[in-house]
Amino acid sequence: MSQDVQRVGQVDTMALRVHGIRERMARACARAGRDPAEVTLLPVSKTFDDLAIREAVAMGFRRFGENKTQEIAQKAPLLKDCNVQWVVIGHLQTNKAKDVARLAHELQSLDRLELAEALDRRLQSEGRSIDVLVQVKTSPEESKSGLEGPELVNFLRQLTRFDTLRVQGLMTMAVLSDDEQAVRGCFAQLRMLRDMARQEAIQGITLDRLSMGMSGDFELAIEEGSTEIRIGSAIFGSRPRM
Repeated sequence: MSQDVQRVGQVDTMALRVHGIRERMARACARAGRDPAEVTLLPVSKTFDDLAIREAVAMGFRRFGENKTQEIAQKAPLLKDCNVQWVVIGHLQTNKAKDVARLAHELQSLDRLELAEALDRRLQSEGRSIDVLVQVKTSPEESKSGLEGPELVNFLRQLTRFDTLRVQGLMTMAVLSDDEQAVRGCFAQLRMLRDMARQEAIQGITLDRLSMGMSGDFELAIEEGSTEIRIGSAIFGSRPRM
């Protein structure tokens, strides 16, 4: 079988996967009394190659989530003709701020003032501004990153002094558990924190977006108010072995 034939088969498989995800999104929205148009699907392309991303681009996707700026730097030149917008969703070391300022259109894992300051300096040098989401820790797992909930309002107030950072909303990762109530609780907590922060009426910050939900739990996230789900393997298939 030729590589071209194999590739066509993979496009069909990806199309079926995406169709299935969108159907599940619609059913979750119906259960929550929401309009499916309120929820965006963000493909997470970490570890997948440029050809896989091109397949997704052919289906109409333009924004892609990546954990590491190194991967964006490798893929961006290969996809220059696709007008891809890169969304950094992984924990970011401060010394990688320069890469985000140069390559990314959005950062969903802003969780500390030191990083905000570094990003602002680098973005000013690049003459750019980007959308950012504040990552909040709602899981008890030590492996999960994010700002502690009680710190959110003060952190948001401090972010208002950075003109290069357009604060759009919040992001979280739920606990990895088979306990549906524990997972749902993480998403509900983020929504409640968003509502509390809105009551403070911080100038210029409306927190319209809630990025929460991945391949294994996105339906619960949608039922709890997610406006964007981050889906990797359920779109692209099994991740390549590194």
